[in-house]
Amino acid sequence: MRWLIPLLLISIVEIYSFQVVKTITKTKIFLWVYVLISLAIIAYVVYFLMSHDRGSGQNKQSLFTIGLLLITLIPKVVLTLILFGEDVFRFFEAVLLRFVGNNDGDYFLPNRRRFVSQIALGIAAVPFLSLLYGMTIGKYNFKVIKQTLFFPDLPEDFEDMTITHISDIHSGSFDNTEKIQYAIDLINEQNSDLVLFTGDIVNTHAKEMNPWIDTFKGIHNPKFGKYSVLGNHDYGEYFEWDSKEEKAANFEAIKDIHQQIDFRLLLNENIKLKKGASELVIVGVENWGKHFKKVGDLKTASEGLSKEDFKILMSHDPSHWDSEVQHDENHYHLTLSGHTHGFQFGIEIPGWLKWSPVQYVYKQWAGLYENAGRYIYVNRGFGFHAYPGRVGIMPEITVLKLKRTQKVV
Repeated sequence: MRWLIPLLLISIVEIYSFQVVKTITKTKIFLWVYVLISLAIIAYVVYFLMSHDRGSGQNKQSLFTIGLLLITLIPKVVLTLILFGEDVFRFFEAVLLRFVGNNDGDYFLPNRRRFVSQIALGIAAVPFLSLLYGMTIGKYNFKVIKQTLFFPDLPEDFEDMTITHISDIHSGSFDNTEKIQYAIDLINEQNSDLVLFTGDIVNTHAKEMNPWIDTFKGIHNPKFGKYSVLGNHDYGEYFEWDSKEEKAANFEAIKDIHQQIDFRLLLNENIKLKKGASELVIVGVENWGKHFKKVGDLKTASEGLSKEDFKILMSHDPSHWDSEVQHDENHYHLTLSGHTHGFQFGIEIPGWLKWSPVQYVYKQWAGLYENAGRYIYVNRGFGFHAYPGRVGIMPEITVLKLKRTQKVV
């Protein structure tokens, strides 16, 4: 019974989509090829849904299936909506013609207009080509985004300090060694003073990172080091483990990965960086999400610190900043987060437009935000998850420069 409504909706979408093709061309071979391809895709998706163990987590097959489903279904939904609109118009046109006695045809509804189907096909090509681009090029189209931040109380010796920030590696989704190495080279080219990673190193399993250990170990060791925190995916919550012991072992292995790639993992703790007579504090909390696992403890992580200490907080989920951090009396000058991926889909035109569906869930979802002199920067993510691509929201390597002044650029 639960499959009845989805099957009905898919049938409607397929019928309308076929009507578009049939209106544009009468070539039987082309129509049969279209039907056979559509049936093959439906059969594959149904087979996957019936055979895939939902508790097994995300893998290459699930990524491919999601991508295939989106790239075929969304354009067909667009076709359906346009042709349904045409049918509404055709219905009222037929009623009007009957009323004035000017319908001499054999059928109640007027014939479909070929140009409407052509327009529909042209419009549907936009999401099709966009999703195809995202799956083939966009997912590895790494962008270096640079931002200068100004703080009146930045310790003097840390003037012009640079930080490279990455987040959401999701190593289990990678399928191109050359592209990932290119991204690591981009990170190293920034030659920053500090490298920070804000969680989700895997999708679920520690073993996902095995082929990439040497690659990520290649991130240069800057003068102030490399630090990291955990994200929601690092706890193995999205997999049905055979035992609690197996889950715990995977978690320990994930934590060990950070050491293997020369990152210092901060688990609700802080570390002080010293330069000359100045100090700057890196605070790292475990995952805390409004809709996800809450094990981050800001109080424990900030033990021994005062309001006057200049603090950079690493917290994977930006909802932590929105719910707690920005209001905390301890004054966290800068928070670095990730998690949202910018939904891996949206539109960004610098200085003009910044939109993604994820903005209706997260107030802070990509880029820089400020409240009362407290800042959060949300990285758009290094890797990808679920949909195996990126459209409009590209994978990001952030470079932040810290300066002493009250102006924000």
